[in-house]
Amino acid sequence: MASNGSVNPSSMKIPEIKFTKLFINGQFVDAISGKTFETIDPRNGEAVAKVAEGDKEDVDLAVKAARQAFDHGPWPRMSGHARGRIMLKLAELVEQHAEELAALDTIDGGKLYSWGKTLDIPGAASNIRYYAGAADKIHGDTLKMSRDLQGYTLLEPVGVVGHIIPWNFPTNMFFMKVAPSLAVGCTMVVKPAEQTPLSALFYAHLSKLAGIPDGVINVITGFGPTAGAAIASHMDIDKLSFTGSTEVGRLVMQAAATSNLKQVSLELGGKSPVLIFDDADVDVAADLALRGIVYNKGEICVAGSRVFVQEGIHDAVVKKLAEKAKNWVVGDPFDPTVNQGPQVDKKQFDKILSYIEHGKREGANLLCGGNRHGEKGYFIQPTIFTEVEDHMLIAREEIFGPVMSLMKFKTIEEAIARANDTQYGLAAGIVTKNIDIANTVSRSIRAGVIWINCYFAFDLDCPYGGYKMSGFGRDLGMQALYKYTHVKAVVTPIYNSPWL
Repeated sequence: MASNGSVNPSSMKIPEIKFTKLFINGQFVDAISGKTFETIDPRNGEAVAKVAEGDKEDVDLAVKAARQAFDHGPWPRMSGHARGRIMLKLAELVEQHAEELAALDTIDGGKLYSWGKTLDIPGAASNIRYYAGAADKIHGDTLKMSRDLQGYTLLEPVGVVGHIIPWNFPTNMFFMKVAPSLAVGCTMVVKPAEQTPLSALFYAHLSKLAGIPDGVINVITGFGPTAGAAIASHMDIDKLSFTGSTEVGRLVMQAAATSNLKQVSLELGGKSPVLIFDDADVDVAADLALRGIVYNKGEICVAGSRVFVQEGIHDAVVKKLAEKAKNWVVGDPFDPTVNQGPQVDKKQFDKILSYIEHGKREGANLLCGGNRHGEKGYFIQPTIFTEVEDHMLIAREEIFGPVMSLMKFKTIEEAIARANDTQYGLAAGIVTKNIDIANTVSRSIRAGVIWINCYFAFDLDCPYGGYKMSGFGRDLGMQALYKYTHVKAVVTPIYNSPWL
């Protein structure tokens, strides 16, 4: 594994932190308690800012503002065209601040600055534009009814939405949830992860500059057991959208069920399989497999953490993976030559190292990596285990880090059965030149998205979500709009019908 010794992770200039307070009803305010918490730079473990720590009382104020904005404010009553124009302005503002926003996600979450500036931030602006274009195209259906009746359906905004977003893609996830709910006319309370609050607060500021009315977007920074729990259980929130772990997803559902039975959509954990067949190009397959686990430091729900290789090319793929992993550069995420930055925080860092030790104790063969990188910060070497058995902990539980479990298989039927032998069902990859294999396996894998001869092939028009304990509901695509709407049926009798 290569490293970049020319850049000191603590030496890069930290951007000015402009927004650290809660954003409620169009204003930045302190938490009612006056409490703050530190947000930590994972490059060195040092605090970069103190951020307001919201709690139940702050959530109550934010929900009250969102409720007022929905029940009496202009946003739900605007034409879709008018909402779309304001959203387009927001997209422009996001692009104008791309460098600053990318830097915030780097010092907050350890994300590569170059990727944030060229991928994440422009991608967020594209996301906003996609749903801005859909805002005036949210239509119901005309119903052909019997018994001298005519009817139609209306798609109406569901109301006040609670968005709880994770730390691994703070920008992408913010707009993956906020943009479609804005388009249909909802108002909302957003809780970013406590590890990565800074860009969400900046987006709140930009939303006001764009002309989004006060109360439509409210941002509460704080912790899951307090602020997050208050959102999940709030009686005046109509819909909850959560992305995070399966464990917390259960708590979110319980809170929603014991409060007002609010609608819930969940995008949860994954243990995604990548199936490489004998006819695959070894170099291409190894590259897809490696990037499938080390992209974004492995901190991605769809990480290809279980790699199944058919026995005919197994040894060749293992050799190629070892070569590629050694050339993967770990270091300061501000350095453009670096491929992988630090894990998001010490808790995640320790968790990943603990799983690596489990793999060693269970008898898996450590092909490469397995240790921290450097002496400062939360950097972990890309780690590949071979000779992994399906029952091992590293093959069954989501690690959420750059740790691959590589296994050998003989037949297509075996590969399908083992790939499906998991509680999760978020994504899967297939590497083959045979269309029959691709079609058969893609139809047989129980997962929400299947990538054939590619991986992480996300697109705004492609719905994304899981099967089984990876959750339900879909982000992205036009399907995401339906998460934030009610269907209302309107029925009238035809003149001179027996109903009159």
